[in-house]
Amino acid sequence: MTTSNDVRIWAIETRKLKRGNSYRVVWFVAGKRQPPETFTTWAAADSFRSKLVAAHRKGELFDIDTGRPISWLKNENTMSWYELTCKYVQDKWSHVSPSHREYIADTLTDCTEALFKTDHAEQPEQAKLRLALRRWSFSARIRDGGEPPEGHVPALKWLENNTIDVADLGDEKKGGLLVRGVLARLSQTTKGKPAAANSFNNKRRVLNNCLKFAIEIGVLDANPLSLVTWRKAVVESAVDPEVVVNLDQATRLLGAVAEQGELGKRLKAFFGCMYFAALRPEEVIDLRRSNIANLPEEGFGLFRLTNADPSVGTAWTDTGKARQRRQLKHRAVGSNRPVPIHPDLVKLLKKHLDEFGVGRDGRVFVGPENGSAAHGYLRVFKAARKTAFTEAEQDSPLAARPYDLRHACVSTWLAAGVQAPRVAKWAGHSVDVLLKVYAKCIDGQEGVDLERVLHANATAQVDRGGE
Repeated sequence: MTTSNDVRIWAIETRKLKRGNSYRVVWFVAGKRQPPETFTTWAAADSFRSKLVAAHRKGELFDIDTGRPISWLKNENTMSWYELTCKYVQDKWSHVSPSHREYIADTLTDCTEALFKTDHAEQPEQAKLRLALRRWSFSARIRDGGEPPEGHVPALKWLENNTIDVADLGDEKKGGLLVRGVLARLSQTTKGKPAAANSFNNKRRVLNNCLKFAIEIGVLDANPLSLVTWRKAVVESAVDPEVVVNLDQATRLLGAVAEQGELGKRLKAFFGCMYFAALRPEEVIDLRRSNIANLPEEGFGLFRLTNADPSVGTAWTDTGKARQRRQLKHRAVGSNRPVPIHPDLVKLLKKHLDEFGVGRDGRVFVGPENGSAAHGYLRVFKAARKTAFTEAEQDSPLAARPYDLRHACVSTWLAAGVQAPRVAKWAGHSVDVLLKVYAKCIDGQEGVDLERVLHANATAQVDRGGE
C-alpha cells in the first residue's frame, strides 16, 4: 500500500441534469485524481467531503490507490450514528405516511441526543441541533432540494463528526450502557418529564426498526436492544368515558357551532359527521359528494369513504404543503369503508348541500370563500364548546377535542348492542383495537347483556318426559 499526506479536496460540484441535480466530490492524493464520488443530495456529498477534510486535518495518511484515509480501510463498515439515521430516513421515506415520517424524525432526534461522543467540543445549543435534525437531516424531501439553510450548517457539520460509531452499540462492554442511555432519553420528554407510556413504546419500535436496518446494511452484527432488560411501559389506551357526550350535550354543541358566524353555519353538519358517523376529522375534511352513496327521504343513508386529508406539517409531505391526501387509515390504496348515515345526519347533510352546495373539487365542506374547512374548524369548535356547555362541563374533559365526538358515536353503537365486528368495520378499526380502546365505554352494560342472554335462550317449556 502506497500512502501520502499530499491531499487536495475540491469544493462540491453541482451538476444540473434533466432528472435533477447531482453533487460530486473530487479530490487528489499525491497529485493523482481520484474517481469522483457522486451523490443525489448536497447533504450526502457534504457529509462525505467533510469526513475527507477531517481526516486530512488530523494528519492521516491517504491510500494513493483508493484515495481513502488509512483509518477508513481498517473497517469498511464503520458508520456514525448520524449517517445511519440519515440513510434510514431516506430508505423509509417513500414507504410510510407523512405522519409516520414525522414520528420517525422525532424519535431519531431524541435518540441522537443520547449518542453524542463524550467530548462535546464546541457543541451547538440543543435547540439548534434538534431544529437542524428535524428540518433538514430527517426530512428527505427538504434534504433532496439542495443545500441546507445557512443557519443549519454549523449544527449539521458538528453532527457529522460528533455522534458515536454504530459499531459501539454492539460492543460487549459499552453497548448495553449506550442502549440504556437511549431508552432513558426516550422515556422522557424534551423538558425532562416522564413521557407517556404509549409514546415510549412507539418510539422504541422505531429505534428497533432502525437497528434492524443497521444489521441489514452490515454495520451491526446483532440488535443491541437485546443487551438491555427494560420493563415495557404499561399503556392505558382505553377512551375515558368522561369525554363522551350524550345526545343532549351533542345537540347543544352542534347548535352552538351553527351560531359561530358564516363558517360556523357550514360546520354544523361537519361536526355532525363525527358525532353521528364516527368520521375522523381528516376524513370529514376530505369528504366529497361522491362519497355520499345514499341520502334517502327516510331512514339511514350511506357513506363510502375512500380518502383522508390529514395535517402533518410541510416538512413531511411530498408536496411541501401542510396536508397530504392519502388512503384511509389502516386501508390499502383504492379501498373504501362503508359507514351508515344516521337519519338525523341525513337531514343535516341535505340542508347543508341545499344551502351551500359543494366546493370546486367536490368537497362537501368548504369555507365561505371556497377554502378548505380545515382552516378554522378548531377555533369554531372551541368557541361553540364555551357557548354550549355549563361551567362544570367546560371544566371537565367532556368533548375537549373534536375527535371526542367520534368516540361518542362509537360508544353509542357499542352500547346499542351493535356487534363489535360491524362497529369495527364502520369505524375503521380492527376488532381487537376497538375493544381495547372502548372497553371503559361499555362498562355497566352487564344487566342489558344478561337480559339479551335470557331473551336468546327463551323457549317454550320442553316436556322432559315426566321428570
